[in-house]
Amino acid sequence: MSLVVYLAAAIFGSVCFVIFRSRPRAAVRNPLTVSTCAAIVLGSLTFVCAAPVTLAAVNDLTGVPNFGAPLTYGVLTAYSCSLLILLIHWRGGSPERIRRLALRAAAVYGALIVAIVTLFVLADADTERLSDLDTYYATTPFMREMILLYLLGHTAAMGAMCVVCVKWIREVTGLLRAGLQLILAGALLDVVGFQFTKYTAVAARWTGHDLDFLSTQVAPPMASLAALTFSLGFVLPRLLPAVRAHGHAVDAYRSLGPLWSRIRFASTAPEPPSVRWQLPQDRLRWREVAIHDALLTLAPYFDDRVRERALDTALRDGRGAHEARVTAEAAMVADAARRASDREQPAPTPSTYRLHATEDSGTNGLVELARALDRSTRVTTVPEGTVRATPG
Repeated sequence: MSLVVYLAAAIFGSVCFVIFRSRPRAAVRNPLTVSTCAAIVLGSLTFVCAAPVTLAAVNDLTGVPNFGAPLTYGVLTAYSCSLLILLIHWRGGSPERIRRLALRAAAVYGALIVAIVTLFVLADADTERLSDLDTYYATTPFMREMILLYLLGHTAAMGAMCVVCVKWIREVTGLLRAGLQLILAGALLDVVGFQFTKYTAVAARWTGHDLDFLSTQVAPPMASLAALTFSLGFVLPRLLPAVRAHGHAVDAYRSLGPLWSRIRFASTAPEPPSVRWQLPQDRLRWREVAIHDALLTLAPYFDDRVRERALDTALRDGRGAHEARVTAEAAMVADAARRASDREQPAPTPSTYRLHATEDSGTNGLVELARALDRSTRVTTVPEGTVRATPG
C-alpha cells in the first residue's frame, strides 16, 4: 500500500512543478497560484505521512508508538485548511476581506490541530497500528474523539469545495469548466470513497461490528484516485493550452523545413548548443530568427523580374492574388538561394521588395513561403530571367 500512496503523492505534487514551470515569476506573485500550490503540497505531504512505511519510520524515530497518527492527521487538517483558503482566493474580493477570512480559517484549523495533538497525548495508545489505527482505537477514549475531529474537519473542507464547484460550473465554460468538473469529481471521490468508508468503519466499531476492510483496503486507494482526479482538475486549465501551443509549434517547425533546408547556408545566426533539447516553441523561435537572417543575407540577390514573371504565370494558372504572390516570392527566394550558393553576382538592380513573410509578425508568413517552395519540386531559371515552377 505504501507504493500506491507514494505514487499518488508524487503525481499530486508534480502539479506544482507544472504550474510554476509555465510562468515561474508570475506564479510567485499570484496569491491564487500560491494557495493552489500550497494545497497541493500539503495534500502530497499527507499521502507521504499516511504511508505505513513512513508511519513506522516516524514511530521508530520518536520512540512513541503511533506518533505518526497525530502527525498525519495534523497535516491532513492543514491540507483541509489550505483548501478553504484556496476557495477564499477563488471567490475573490478585497485584499483585506481575503486576508481576514484566510486568518479565520487558519485560526479554526490551527485550534483543531492543537486539539488533535492534545487528545493523542491524553489517550492510551501504546499498541502500534500502521494501517488500521482508526478502527482499532475507534472506541478508545480521547483517540475516538481525535479520529472524529480530523474526519469532521476534512469533511467540512471537502463539502465547501463541492458546493463552490457546483455553483461555478454553471457560470464558466471551456477548460475552466472541465477543470472544475474534475476537481468536483475528485472531491466527491474523497467524500464517498475515503470519508464515508472511514465513517462507516468507525461507526461499525462503535456498534460492535467489524467493517475494518473499508478503512484499510477501500479508503486508501480511493483517496489516491481522488488526488489524481484533483491533480488533473488543477492542472488542465494551465497545462492543456501550453500543450496545444507546443503542438502548433511542432507543426510550424516541420513546415518550415523545406524553406530552412533551401536557405540555411546563408544564415549567420549561431545555433545554441542546446537547441535540440529545447521545448518546441523555443526551437521554433530560433528557426524563425535564423530564417529571417538568411533572407536578409539573400536580399541583394532578389530579382524583381523573376518574381513578376512568376506572379504573372501563377495568376494565369488561376491562383488567387495572395497565393500567386507567395508563389512568386518563393520563386524569387529559390532563385536568389541558387545564385548565392553558386557564388554568382547579386542582381544588377537590388530589389526593394518586401516579402510577405517579413511583413507578417507571426509564423504564418514563413510557413506559407515554405509550403510554396515545397509545392514546387523543381524551379528552373531560364536565360531571360523567367521562372517556371513545376508543381509536385
